[in-house]
Amino acid sequence: MAIQQMTNILARLVEQQGQTPVNQPRDPEMGQDRALERFQKFSPPKFLGGPDPEVAERWLETMINIFTALNYTEDRQVQFAIFQFEGLARACWNVVRAKWEREGTAWTWLNFMLEFNEKYLPPIVQEKREDDFIKLR
Repeated sequence: MAIQQMTNILARLVEQQGQTPVNQPRDPEMGQDRALERFQKFSPPKFLGGPDPEVAERWLETMINIFTALNYTEDRQVQFAIFQFEGLARACWNVVRAKWEREGTAWTWLNFMLEFNEKYLPPIVQEKREDDFIKLR
């Protein structure tokens, strides 16, 4: 008798897992909107581009911290980071986007960071970051 009740309960749980909860949107667009709202609640800074590597580094660290808290997919992280680009940064990104589309580059956070670092953090700054990181150990 108890085994049958447990079996029934487990069967209902399995059924419920396959369903979208009532308060969750079925429309992926709505899910994207809610994700963007959550992202915006962190007051992410805009990024304008420019020659100052410290500004770029601070912006990138802030974005990493936000995405660590939100635990979004890499694709969504890249999309939302780009959403914060304005001015020169937006223009530069449009060139990168065209290159990625042409080459079939995956929208991963690693690929985004490689492009971002190449554009805004000169090798000398990247080496300093590595040295600072090593000294932390």
